[in-house]
Amino acid sequence: MAALLSSHCRLSATGPRSSVSAKRSCFDGHRRTLWFRCSSSSSSRFPKLESLRVEKKNSFHLKECSVSIALAIGLVTGVPTLDWPAHASPSGPVLPDLSVLISGPPIKDPGALLRYALPINSKAIWEVQRPLEDITGSLKVSGVRALDLVERNVRHASRALNQGRTLILSSVAESKKEHGQELVDKLATGMEELQRIVEERDRDAVAAKQKELLQYVGAVEEDMVDGFPYEVPEEYRSMPLLKGRATVDMKVKVKDNPNIQECVFRIVLDGYNAPVTAGNFLDLVERHFYDGMEIQRADGFVVQTGDPEGPAEGFIDPSTEKIRTIPLEITATSDKMPVYGVTLEELGRYKAQTRLPFNAFGTLAMARDEYDNNSASSQVFWLLKESELTPSNANILDGRYSVFGYVTENEDYLADLKVGDVIESIQVVAGLDNLVNPSYKIVGRSIEPTITGSRLNQNL
Repeated sequence: MAALLSSHCRLSATGPRSSVSAKRSCFDGHRRTLWFRCSSSSSSRFPKLESLRVEKKNSFHLKECSVSIALAIGLVTGVPTLDWPAHASPSGPVLPDLSVLISGPPIKDPGALLRYALPINSKAIWEVQRPLEDITGSLKVSGVRALDLVERNVRHASRALNQGRTLILSSVAESKKEHGQELVDKLATGMEELQRIVEERDRDAVAAKQKELLQYVGAVEEDMVDGFPYEVPEEYRSMPLLKGRATVDMKVKVKDNPNIQECVFRIVLDGYNAPVTAGNFLDLVERHFYDGMEIQRADGFVVQTGDPEGPAEGFIDPSTEKIRTIPLEITATSDKMPVYGVTLEELGRYKAQTRLPFNAFGTLAMARDEYDNNSASSQVFWLLKESELTPSNANILDGRYSVFGYVTENEDYLADLKVGDVIESIQVVAGLDNLVNPSYKIVGRSIEPTITGSRLNQNL
């Protein structure tokens, strides 16, 4: 299981943290036009939305952020989906259609998105999970009725655990049975503790206990995964691959902010649904590629970094002396493995939803050239803004950019980051043993990164 440890942000003593506010994006003010063009008088070099990449060859304003209305229409009107074959070989059972399991408002919680993205099929554990997740909505109800609803949620979850305990444990991988049993016991004990909290009408204590219980649920579900569920296509098999999940902590030094000095963001990388993309990133993390690098874009829509110093726009592989690039990698909810090199739009799958959607604040994805699906290298971005054209569950970015993780701790503080804030370090907390073919190791020893402490040239 990806470790779930507490992370922190160091606040200044001069005052409380400022509230997070969504800044104006390039879509605002263009609600009725068929094509969306954005411009800015700022001297900052922001890329096109489609490329989401820091360009070095030319200095230009934020411009030509155009999105085809045909895509938006396709997302709404229901263009028929084509049955394109997946580009990898399955080695596990067919996964259920998550649309059957998930109904109602779009899921925006990163922990829930990660749980539903696991390659498992266990109705018994989902029947425990769903009422525990429903507690979040119950707590939004005003007055004493909130705790009455929470009590009902806990009662349903406890009943589901008692009735489905045997089935849950039978779904745990054989090599993880002992750990799974321990987690289920902790889950049962925690459920009793939550019931007492509700009986004592301690509303403030509910959310923390709910989070703890859902962490146990997520850990049980991860223990149900027995090995890696499919074969990565041969042409990518020698690349760094994350066959499972990993957790990293990104420590950022915040400049010129009286309310916050530094912050540690907990990020879970999902190699089950993006093994090439997550493996590439984790390999760069172990090379300390991002350590000392500045935040290079922070406009209220995304936070972006990863453009190294010098003319190159990505990581230079020392073994080839060329930029290492990776393919576009997308897993749809109805697929058992990713498709590579093509967007879902290009496949005509306009209604298909991705297993790792841009639903959560702080969704982590790869930046790439607008017209080259396979040009991603080291530049990454975190999505912040949910606008009219990027609503959860109908996001124009879904299926066009490779999502490979979510910020699960302190994600709200991403909105406080500015251009020039420094990533002091990114360190692996758990899951490094899931990284296959790491390029940072040569003959059993670590090598120094080709580019360390790289920063964006402020004169560009």
